Amino acid sequence: MLLRLKQLASLLDGQTDWLANCANFSAFIFQEIPQLNWAGFYRLQGDELVLGPFQGKVACSRLKRGKGVCWAAAEKGQTVLVPNVHVFPGHIACDSASQSEIVVPVVVQGKLWGVLDIDSPVKNRFTQQEQDFLEQAVQILVQSSQF
Repeated sequence: MLLRLKQLASLLDGQTDWLANCANFSAFIFQEIPQLNWAGFYRLQGDELVLGPFQGKVACSRLKRGKGVCWAAAEKGQTVLVPNVHVFPGHIACDSASQSEIVVPVVVQGKLWGVLDIDSPVKNRFTQQEQDFLEQAVQILVQSSQF
């Protein structure tokens, strides 16, 4: 995982535009982590999370406050790892193939900017090691970008 973090830091090095960095970040995660069907961002805008840069199938473009895994992570201010989305209360099925999900809040200067959302068509896909990696990766993104 350390090598992947170094690769990500190198990829984002010298680019401060948040949009460009989020786009490359999504592509990197989608390419480097096997068994994914979606990887990308939702940005906080008022009382909604609005679709940002991503890789994968088409997605829900707006998520209403209080619903789904993305809002659970946003409201708790911590990563939410869901081994089986079908037992998560209020899960939003943008892609019916999704079986597991992990969402990492993106916090910039102490304020929620949005979330990194990653879905897999495999139940129990995400490990604690991958959660740690993704949380560190988001910190690299935040440090590299001007939001």
